[in-house]
Amino acid sequence: MPNRHRVCILDRAKCEGDKATREKLANTAPPYFNAHETARFDELDGLPLASFGQRALGFFIDLALVILLWIPFELLWERFVSHEWNGRSRFAINFNFHEWRSLAAAMLYFVAANYLSNGRSIGKWIARSRVVSLARPHLGLWQCAERVLGYAVSVAEIVGFIQYFFSPNRMSMHDRIAETIVIDLRESAKPHSVR
Repeated sequence: MPNRHRVCILDRAKCEGDKATREKLANTAPPYFNAHETARFDELDGLPLASFGQRALGFFIDLALVILLWIPFELLWERFVSHEWNGRSRFAINFNFHEWRSLAAAMLYFVAANYLSNGRSIGKWIARSRVVSLARPHLGLWQCAERVLGYAVSVAEIVGFIQYFFSPNRMSMHDRIAETIVIDLRESAKPHSVR
């Protein structure tokens, strides 16, 4: 019996209704979160999910803010710590996630912004979307860190972002790692049944 329950979680269409209902569920992937179990999933059931464009807009706005906040710190580091810049000559700045200061700046911004705003960083606010935890009402600090580290995996393996198009709940790799979804907060996206 435990195997049947696991199959139901992985493929809801195999477990519900007659043949026509199963075919309908198997062939349609609505742009709304599809809950399978737990009270938290029931709370999220039916919420409109953010489009890929919304998510990309929010991410790139946040990334631009990270870079803008990082530049002064990088210049101070190069001037006073590593002494590679004298303050007068031209200096090439290279934001690179393989460099620890760039990664630290991204971690600090994304973790703090998502944790303190409960998933509504500045980019997400402009894009009218929000990161929501599948496990609890408020994003946890570790969950926010997992999302940032998951971004690195999604960027490195472009497949991480492509998973969005094949997941019934529009989850990219970083969403799966952190157990989150991104919901659409625009008025036009809200279904009639959502409270």
